Amino acid sequence: MNSEYRHIVAAVDGSEASEKAFRKALDIVKRNDARLILAHVVDSRTFATAEAYDRTLAERAEEYAKELVDSYVENAKAAGITNLARCVEYGSPKVKIAKDIAGNFGADLIVCGATGMGAVERFLIGSVSESITRYASCDVLVVR
Repeated sequence: MNSEYRHIVAAVDGSEASEKAFRKALDIVKRNDARLILAHVVDSRTFATAEAYDRTLAERAEEYAKELVDSYVENAKAAGITNLARCVEYGSPKVKIAKDIAGNFGADLIVCGATGMGAVERFLIGSVSESITRYASCDVLVVR
């Protein structure tokens, strides 16, 4: 059994839990001399209906995502991580992180926070971290 990770996806959304997961991912990346993939998924379902009234929502969500991931990139570089990639996708984080992003980058570990920004959605249809653990084909570390 290989206990080293080579490609680590850190799912980030700006929440406190996401920050903790990011810090844990940095430690694992350093220990394993691995590649860090900073991933954020813009949940396009949340603004699809409202966009009929405000056309700038998609643009603002995209700008926020870019700034968010850029801030994590800067923090990773400040921590000494040089082998990294950024990934901003659109769709459902539950599907994109576990299947598309992890698959596209050949991830062998996904690190995510136990809770994120979507408290109402979590209450109604389940958490993103729960879906990631269910559908990922690689190891998943859920950070509390």
